[in-house]
Amino acid sequence: MPRDSGRGARRHAPATLRNRDAIAAVLGEWLPAEGMVLEIASGSGEHVVHFAAAFSQLRWQPSDSDPDALVSIAAWSAEAGPANVAPPLSLDAAAADWPLDRADAVLCINMVHISPWAAALGLMTGSAALLGSGAPLILYGPYLDPEVPTAPSNLDFDANLRARNPDWGLRDLERVKAAAIEAGLVFAERRAMPANNLMLLFRKR
Repeated sequence: MPRDSGRGARRHAPATLRNRDAIAAVLGEWLPAEGMVLEIASGSGEHVVHFAAAFSQLRWQPSDSDPDALVSIAAWSAEAGPANVAPPLSLDAAAADWPLDRADAVLCINMVHISPWAAALGLMTGSAALLGSGAPLILYGPYLDPEVPTAPSNLDFDANLRARNPDWGLRDLERVKAAAIEAGLVFAERRAMPANNLMLLFRKR
């Protein structure tokens, strides 16, 4: 979880330093060549400034529902100074109306398990409404995959999340896929990542 970095308004999420390069390597395969990428639940803002530098041909739109996160995102963006990062939007994935009407890709990192299930459902329906045919929704995080034994560390993490908030917890991968299909998305690829995480690729029908 993001915490105060001790550097003004900027928060720091330690996991971003560990996973950003591995995520970027897959994004290089899955993102479009040009256009605008909407990041849902941008958190501290560290990911978006890193990806904006790595994929300078794309325009990046960070967002979050937490006012303190929006301040942190803006602060990281101001320090890094990328010209291709827009000011952060206040956006609740579970809301019926999102404050923009199109995107060429949607990226969501480590939100689905640290939010109510309604946010995951909203992520699917909101993304499907914004994306054109074939455009990607990309998710990263830990999931419960019925075809693969769950790592003990992920089981412990799941129990910790549910103790903190009963609406949180690792989501069953098949349930996530079903929600995406219901929203008008097609499951395209599952990629195993370090530290027992997954990247999931969905595309708009």
